[in-house]
Amino acid sequence: MADVARLAGVSVATVSHVLNGTRPVRPGTRDQVLAAVRRANYTPNTVARSLATARTMTIGLALSAISNPYFGDLLRSVEDSAASAGYTLLLADPREEPDYELTVVRRLQHRRVDGLILAPSARPEEALRFLAAHQVPTVLVDRLIDAPLDQVGSENVAPVAELVGHLAERGHRRIALVAGHPGLATTLERLEGYRLGLRRAGLPEEPDLVVEGYSETEASRLAVHRLLELAQRPTAIIAGNNSMTIGTMTALREAGVPVPGGMALVSFDDFPWASLFSPGLTAVAQPFVEMGRRAVELLLRRMAEPSAPASTLRLPPSFVHRESCGCATNGSLSPLRPEILP
Repeated sequence: MADVARLAGVSVATVSHVLNGTRPVRPGTRDQVLAAVRRANYTPNTVARSLATARTMTIGLALSAISNPYFGDLLRSVEDSAASAGYTLLLADPREEPDYELTVVRRLQHRRVDGLILAPSARPEEALRFLAAHQVPTVLVDRLIDAPLDQVGSENVAPVAELVGHLAERGHRRIALVAGHPGLATTLERLEGYRLGLRRAGLPEEPDLVVEGYSETEASRLAVHRLLELAQRPTAIIAGNNSMTIGTMTALREAGVPVPGGMALVSFDDFPWASLFSPGLTAVAQPFVEMGRRAVELLLRRMAEPSAPASTLRLPPSFVHRESCGCATNGSLSPLRPEILP
C-alpha cells in the first residue's frame, strides 16, 4: 500500500480510503490511486486485513447445491448478493446428512466466516447448537423450522393445495403425491398442503397414494412404479421437487403411460427446461432469486445488529400453467390465488 501511495503521490490513508470505501475521495485522486494499483500489481492482503479488523469478509453457505440441482438458482443469487456487499462466498454441501452437516458447519466456522446461511437437514439440532455456542450469525434458508433464528423460504402449504385443487377441478379423484426426504420442513409442509387440498376438494386421504421419493430421481422412479402397480392406480401425480419430477417422468415413460392422456402430472419446482417437455410441465415456481437476496440481507443485518429480533420471511411462489395437467395453455404464470391460503 505504501508503494501505491508513492506512485500516486498521495498518503497511505488516501489509498486505504479508495480501496476500502471508508471515506469519499475526489474522482481525480481516486483515478490516480487506481492507476497506481494497476502499475504496482497491488493485491490487498486479506489475511492481514482480517487480523486487523476481526472480519474475513466471507460468508459461508451450507447448501446441498451439488446433490440437489434445484438449489442452483438460490446459490447464484446468494453469491451475487454477497459479492455486491463485498463478501466472498465459501460453499459446503451437507449432503442432507445431519452428521456431515455438523462437520461442514464446523469447517466453515474454522475458516472464520463472518456469517452463515444454512439450508437445514431433517435433524439440524447439533449444527445449530454448535453455531449458537460459537456465536456465528446464522440465517436459515428454504427449510423453515421452529427456532429463534432469521429464516427465509417459500410458501409450501398453499401452493400444493392449489395443485391438488387444480387437478380436482379437472375431474381427478385419485391424486398421488411423491413426497420428499422424510423429516425435512419442506416435505412436511408440502404434505400438509396436499392434505388440505384433498379436504377442500372433498376427496378422501388414501395412504397408498403418498409415496416417498426422498427428494431424489431414482427413488422417485421406483416409487412411481409402485403407484402404477396399485389395483386402483392414481390418475394424477404431484411431484414434490424437480429431481422427483424427473424420476416420475422416467417411470411413466418406462411404463408406457402418456402425459397427460394416461396420467396428469404437476410439479412443485419449475426449472428452465420444463417448458421444453412435451407436454409442457405445469409447476409451482419458487422465488429462488429473491430468496437468496433476502437471505443475504438478513445475514448482513444480523452481523450488524446481533441483538435484533429474529425475522421469518415467507415468499409467495408462482403457478406456471402448462399442458401436463391436461389443460391447453400457453405457459402463463400467475400468483397463487388467495382463497387457497390455509
